[in-house]
Amino acid sequence: QVQLVESGGGLVQAGGSLRLSCTASTSIFSMNTMAWYRQLPGKQRELVARIVSGGATTYADSVKGRFTISRDFPKNAVYLQMNNLKPEDSAAYYCSVLAADYGRYWGQGTQVTVSS
Repeated sequence: QVQLVESGGGLVQAGGSLRLSCTASTSIFSMNTMAWYRQLPGKQRELVARIVSGGATTYADSVKGRFTISRDFPKNAVYLQMNNLKPEDSAAYYCSVLAADYGRYWGQGTQVTVSS
C-alpha cells in the first residue's frame, strides 16, 4: 500500500502561481509513473501532468508551458508548479502513482480555485 498526501492548493488570482506537493509513504524510486490529475464536479478526472520512471514528462495541451511536474527522490515527493493560472484551471487536483507492483494509488485531493 502506498499513501499519498497532497498539499498546496488554495485560492489565487488569475495569473498567479501555486505549487502542489504530494508526499508518498514509501520510496518513489521504483514508481513506474507519478502524475497529477484534476476533476471538476460531475466531470471525468483528467490527466494534467505525468512523469515516468526515466524522467520523461507529459502534459495536457491546456497546461503546456504553464505547469511543470518534478520529483524529489530523497523527500519521496512529486510537485506540480502551476504558473499563469487561469479560472479554467480551478478543480480538485489529485496525485496518483503507478507503483512497482502496478497498483494504482490516489491521494485525497487538494482544491485549487482561480479567481478572475
